[in-house]
Amino acid sequence: MERRKVDILCVQETRWKGSKARSIGARFKLFYYGVDSKRNGVGVVLKEEFVRNVLEVKRVSDRVMSLKLEIEGVMLNVVSGYAPQVGCELEEKERFWSELDEVMESIPTGERVVIGADFNGHVGEGNTGDEEVMGKFGVKERNLEGQMVVDFAKRMDMGVVNTYFQKREEHRVTYKSGGRRTQKLRQALGGQVVLPNDWETTAEVIRETGRKVLGVSSGRRKEDKETWWWNEEVQDSIQRKRLAKKKWDMDMTEENRQEYKELQRRVKREVSKAKQKAYEELYTRLDTREGEKDLYRLARQRDRDGKDVQQVRVIKDRDGRVLTSEESVQRRWKEYFEELMNEENEREKK
Repeated sequence: MERRKVDILCVQETRWKGSKARSIGARFKLFYYGVDSKRNGVGVVLKEEFVRNVLEVKRVSDRVMSLKLEIEGVMLNVVSGYAPQVGCELEEKERFWSELDEVMESIPTGERVVIGADFNGHVGEGNTGDEEVMGKFGVKERNLEGQMVVDFAKRMDMGVVNTYFQKREEHRVTYKSGGRRTQKLRQALGGQVVLPNDWETTAEVIRETGRKVLGVSSGRRKEDKETWWWNEEVQDSIQRKRLAKKKWDMDMTEENRQEYKELQRRVKREVSKAKQKAYEELYTRLDTREGEKDLYRLARQRDRDGKDVQQVRVIKDRDGRVLTSEESVQRRWKEYFEELMNEENEREKK
């Protein structure tokens, strides 16, 4: 996320058991949900500066969850989903799509929605009969899971955007492993009725939406608060591992795979040693007066990190829509107190 300058990231197959929020280092916080440490699990990772913008977290299942953020008066809903794989039972697949439909239908009209999901399906090449939701430049043949994606797009008036542009396959494919490749990007563009037919128009829509919703960063790096145990040995090992991964992706030989696996193990060893050294120094410091202050500060930070919503910033109207403007909030409070003060007491009715 740091390297690609990503502020919000949906993740799937996290395999972390629990319904929590936690800081994961490098100024990022993970909101996640999972019921089994061996399968499934979804999450959303936020850059630290957006954590205070979180208004609501919905954990539907270990395959669907969503976050609602308020950014400069704009309501942004981020949905993370993980569809069952091809070999799963049809009942499990239908349950996933039902849960995703439920989340989408709960979002008030007018709020922005971004879906970051692994749908585990191929919508295929061609678009006969489905022109309103996709183009003809898909990958491979459509399977049952891909048909479910197309049906969902029709129900929600969304589009499989990267099927509208004729590009080289390596630019259309968003996942590859071994000899397998697949195309998974889905996105709606600001509720437009007619989807643009050229990449430059779409790219400008995405950039402009990003500027309006997320703003523009200064580019200055803040001091890292979480990876305080990080050292040069760890950094060097990680860089070597990244280079080995690129080498393996380009030339998938057994020798390159073994080199990458060995560097993965080396990174784990370096991280373990760095953490052990840092904690030993911390324990020594805790015996001092200053160390006691650090302990209380660490406990307060852990408590804040574990909370989904940092502070109450907005209220909702009668229909559940979030109100952000000062005028609408005051009007809602006025309605509430008028109802409260004029409501007939049950005992007075008798």
